[in-house]
Amino acid sequence: MPLQNRVTPFGEIVAVPQRGAMMGNRGIIHDPSTRTLLKRRWTIKAWIICVCEFKGVRREVMARQSWTELFFFDEATALAAGHRPCFYCQHQRAKAFQAAWADGNMTPSPSAPAMDTILHAERLDAKGGKRRHGIGGSYARLPDGAMIAAGDNAYVIKGGKPYLWSWNGYGPSAPKLDGVELLTPPSTVSALRAGYHPQIGP
Repeated sequence: MPLQNRVTPFGEIVAVPQRGAMMGNRGIIHDPSTRTLLKRRWTIKAWIICVCEFKGVRREVMARQSWTELFFFDEATALAAGHRPCFYCQHQRAKAFQAAWADGNMTPSPSAPAMDTILHAERLDAKGGKRRHGIGGSYARLPDGAMIAAGDNAYVIKGGKPYLWSWNGYGPSAPKLDGVELLTPPSTVSALRAGYHPQIGP
C-alpha cells in the first residue's frame, strides 16, 4: 500500500501509487514507527522542493524522526502547493527562483525566511486549508507553470492554455473554463513572470 506522502496542487497530502518527479518537506509531520501522517500538515514555514536523489544518497521514506519526505508530480505542482526550491540540494535553482522573485515582486535580495513568510500567508486560508486567489484577468495571460483551479480540477498553464492535471500526466488543452481561481501563490506567479521556468511534466 502506498504511503500518504504525495502532494496535489491543492496542497493535500494523499496516498497514490504514482511516485512523482520531485521531493520536498514541511518539517516533521509523520510517526516513523507506523510511517503514517500525524494530524498536522506542517511544522515549519519553509516548505521546500528537493530532488529525489542528491550526491548519490536516497532517503528511506518516513523511516526516522526527521523531516517527512513528500512527493510532487512535477515542480509546477509543488509551486502551486506553496513550496519553493531548496537552497541545499537545488542551490542554483533556488538562486534563480530568488532572483526572479526579487524582480517580479520588486523586493531586493529577499532572504529564504522572508520568502517563506510571504508564501505562508498566500498558501493557507484562515482555516488552514488551501488558499485560492483571484486572477484579475484572463488565465490565458498567466505565465507558463502557473496553476489554476476550476471546481475540483487543477490545470497548469502553458502557452496561455490550461491542461488538466492528474497523477498520470496532463491532459489535452481544455476548452474555455469558468469560475477559475489561482492556486499558485501570487508571489510565485510574479517570479514566473520575471523568468523563472519551472519543470512541467515528467
